[in-house]
Amino acid sequence: MKILVLLVIGFILFLIARNYKTEKFQNINLKIKEKFEGDLLNHEAGLLVALMAKVAKADGKVCELEAELLKHTLNDISRHFENADEIRDELKILYSKEKESFDNTMEICEKLYSLTKYDYTKRAKIMEYLLNLAFIDKDFSDTERMITEDIAKSLKIKTQDFENLVNTFKAFYAQQAQNNALSLDKAYEILGVNSSDDDGAIKKAYRTLVKKHHPDIIAGSGAAQNIIDEATTKLQEINEAYELIKKHRA
Repeated sequence: MKILVLLVIGFILFLIARNYKTEKFQNINLKIKEKFEGDLLNHEAGLLVALMAKVAKADGKVCELEAELLKHTLNDISRHFENADEIRDELKILYSKEKESFDNTMEICEKLYSLTKYDYTKRAKIMEYLLNLAFIDKDFSDTERMITEDIAKSLKIKTQDFENLVNTFKAFYAQQAQNNALSLDKAYEILGVNSSDDDGAIKKAYRTLVKKHHPDIIAGSGAAQNIIDEATTKLQEINEAYELIKKHRA
């Protein structure tokens, strides 16, 4: 089985989720395709998707980012097969079925371990991918911790390796949250409002600034081109600040 290709894809999806650039990765060869017929729970691809379903549903909901990651994963996995459309449809059905219950989680892990027991690195990458899915909504719940920890034990991932992965993700998203907080503070500053102000006050301040700095209005007053250009830049900054605040409050 050429599941290593899938793991490379999974790692690149992990990089995408972490906002890294992936243009330089040229080592995915999807020209080598596999023909598979049968129960996907006997294939590493199906077992990976089944575990994704367990992790995604662990906190009782599937967020938009998790759904998007799943979509890309199913597309990329199915492209690995000659019968791509058929495999993708089967993986979607498998995912929907497996997210309904945690009862067979250990059984799935045992199957996956039997297929990868001589490749610890591969199992560690699978664990890293599943943890990325758990953390992608920036909230690693107690339930998600429990299910990923159980999976790690069943895949015989070393406790220290599991904890290192968890701590790496925690540190990354903590830093991301701090960066976003700083950006949000700057956005309030640009609009000249406070985070405690209500939506109406912020909208009023935004509209006032738009009127003040709109390049069409400034051009109509006979201002020089450099002044108009500065107003255009300022208006873009105002719009971006307002959109960030709206997104944060949504």
